[in-house]
Amino acid sequence: MKAVYSPLHARHDGGMELHRGELVPCFEMPSRADYIRDAVTAAGHGLTAPRDFGLAPILALHDAGLVEFLRSAFDQWKAVGKDGFMLPSGFAARSMRQDVIPPGVNGKLGYYAFDAGTPIVEGTWDAAYASAQCALTAAALVAEGERAAYALCRPPGHHAAKAAYGGYCFLNNAALAAQYLRDQGRATVAVLDVDYHHGNGTQDIFYDRADVLTVSVHGTPETEYPFFRGFADETGEGAGLGFNRNFPLPRGTDWDSYRGVLETALGVVAAFKPDALVIALGVDTYENDPISAFKLKAEHYPLIGAAIARLGLPTVFTQEGGYAVAEIGTNVAAVLTGFERV
Repeated sequence: MKAVYSPLHARHDGGMELHRGELVPCFEMPSRADYIRDAVTAAGHGLTAPRDFGLAPILALHDAGLVEFLRSAFDQWKAVGKDGFMLPSGFAARSMRQDVIPPGVNGKLGYYAFDAGTPIVEGTWDAAYASAQCALTAAALVAEGERAAYALCRPPGHHAAKAAYGGYCFLNNAALAAQYLRDQGRATVAVLDVDYHHGNGTQDIFYDRADVLTVSVHGTPETEYPFFRGFADETGEGAGLGFNRNFPLPRGTDWDSYRGVLETALGVVAAFKPDALVIALGVDTYENDPISAFKLKAEHYPLIGAAIARLGLPTVFTQEGGYAVAEIGTNVAAVLTGFERV
């Protein structure tokens, strides 16, 4: 399987984040991609550089104001005499106006961000743009006839919504891949998210559409980020009613419990009969992940890959979470190898 990788990911090195009330060093760090790159190449998956599809695919899914803010945010930050990493100090939450975009950079931060855990630094846009191009390139490889392709996306993307960023995510890589496949003639596409955290951004982008099915297996938002999305009763709206399925699971879920729910989610995908599949691949379901609470072991990741492969669909993998840094590469490579062996 070809793995699409850009070294520009390293330009995003966030510094500090606010995690459950504490300011801590970022869990989403450049070494994550380095470990994955080394493991997937060692497993025989060849690296390829991303093509440049420009801004058009991004602007087709994301609000132009959000994109322009991400492109210019750090310049605006420097213009008011600041440096380092950017975090918001206020949000357009309940009782606040959401119809006015503040002109100043601090107001814009709180308008477009939905958490204080996603710092912006000088190289963030370069990394996020390259990450999106990795996803689009993997989708292009599959559209051109590859059985599967893997996009080593960093920063990740599945929390990025139409007009908001957060959860370490700036542009929604999985959604970009799915839309590219649609644009290349796949009548229907399914997105299956197996990250520990709910892919609220992907759900937001496709929530009113029937041509892209979104399915997510994740830690319950009753206790887990993003807290306000990912409940089982969120099933889509308008034309998309019935085309969003969430499978929230409690903290401490082990393989015996997870496996059955994963099979149910795969059954939902199979019943949809899509022409292509995008997997938002997070391996923060691993038992030693520092910000997650499932109990999957290394031996289970090839089984996940094999289960996905049995759907028999052209498949794009986009990298999402996984913060047990030393093990992340091994677990990602195991999913890809398990897929290829079927």
